[in-house]
Amino acid sequence: MRDPLSVFTDAFTSFLFGKVETTRLPVRTSTGQAQAVYLPTAAPGLGDSGVIIGREVYSGKGYIYDPFQLYGQQLPAPHWLVLGESGNGKSALEKTYVLRQLRFRDRQVVVLDAQGEDGVGEWNLVAQELGITPIRLDPMTALDGGIRLNPLDPAITTTGQLALLRTIIEVAMGHGLDERSGFALKVAHAYVNETIVDRQPVLTDIVDQLRHPEPDSAEAMNVDIDDVRAWGLDVALVLDRLVDGDLRGMFDGPTTVGIDLDAPLIVFDLSHIDRNSIAMPILMAIVGVWLEHTWIRPDRKKRIFLVEEAWHIINSPFVAQLFQRLLKFGRRLGLSFVAVVHHLSDVVDGAAAREAAAILKMASTRTIYAQKADEARATGRVLGLPRWAVEIIPTLTPGIAVWDVNGNVQVVKHLVTEAERPLVFTDRAMTESSGPALPEDVQAAEWEAEQRAALIEQQQLDASSESTVA
Repeated sequence: MRDPLSVFTDAFTSFLFGKVETTRLPVRTSTGQAQAVYLPTAAPGLGDSGVIIGREVYSGKGYIYDPFQLYGQQLPAPHWLVLGESGNGKSALEKTYVLRQLRFRDRQVVVLDAQGEDGVGEWNLVAQELGITPIRLDPMTALDGGIRLNPLDPAITTTGQLALLRTIIEVAMGHGLDERSGFALKVAHAYVNETIVDRQPVLTDIVDQLRHPEPDSAEAMNVDIDDVRAWGLDVALVLDRLVDGDLRGMFDGPTTVGIDLDAPLIVFDLSHIDRNSIAMPILMAIVGVWLEHTWIRPDRKKRIFLVEEAWHIINSPFVAQLFQRLLKFGRRLGLSFVAVVHHLSDVVDGAAAREAAAILKMASTRTIYAQKADEARATGRVLGLPRWAVEIIPTLTPGIAVWDVNGNVQVVKHLVTEAERPLVFTDRAMTESSGPALPEDVQAAEWEAEQRAALIEQQQLDASSESTVA
């Protein structure tokens, strides 16, 4: 029982200052009861319409993504950038994504497959499963009935042909064409298109005309014919490489008959081309422009253009400019461009930094797999990722990635079904708990990474709450 003096003191204090807040006793409870009071939190999803990717790590709920469903509501552009070092699951994600998209009847996919396995492209198994024969571009077989793509194909507009010729030359030379060389190329191209009407014009025709220009073209500009020939000499030498050099046969003849542009999946197998040679960006430019004028049509179909080793595009100013135009038109024609790159530093520090920045800006969806800490910080700065996401990127295990869909950032574990596993299983493929058991050290690493990610997210939420209260 309290003494009278304490009771009188409390009564007098309440009279002067109002009722005094009493101290609440601590509550003892169990974790089972507390979880009903302190509900878990997770970022909102992207809706329930589209392709199932996997599960969101923090909440465990399904993660669904489809650029065509989200475009105009949550996405300003349908293009997608996939980043990460080899062996972390990029390949499995791309293949399962395409297989799941093709479940929809109004989808078409083109893949530029630049990676090889066992003498064939990495997408060979997927193509076989769908009854598709990959279009294998190989200079060793091009002269013996192999596949050819003609840069002067009549299906490409005259303007597109000239732009493509300029790009091929500029990529090979490493610099832009000067006015005089550009004039010589323009004159030769116009003459070939005007005079050859009984067959498809080919690159040999352009080379011959550059070496032996018509006098009328010189007279029209009031210049000497020898000057026009000298202006076009370097251009002719570059194009001669496609006609009689190490790339001969692939581009110096009519386009191969029988390429099915209405197939649900078209795979260009580039695995027989040296990825580090100048041939790769030239090849990607030709394929890209050829598809722009022959494959993309206003027929209400949704198209996906997936490019492996996309740094060959983004790192070349001239090829990047062509693809920038393709991406801009893609919004109107229902095209989603998917670029797969190992390191962002491969492109942002290269010769095409400005063009690379423009293409990256168009990619409203970014998926980042595990990277080293320095690379993760650089990626975070370029892409504007939140700090907590940058901190967990180096800790991610295979199959788990940070997804940034126009500012909606979540950590997602990609799931592969039993039916898909044989088609996507490479040294990069990952398994799920429902399949063959992972080694114990891998299981432990995944568990540790998920726990670390959850801890970082909770710290972020706590910091956000404190700032709100303040």
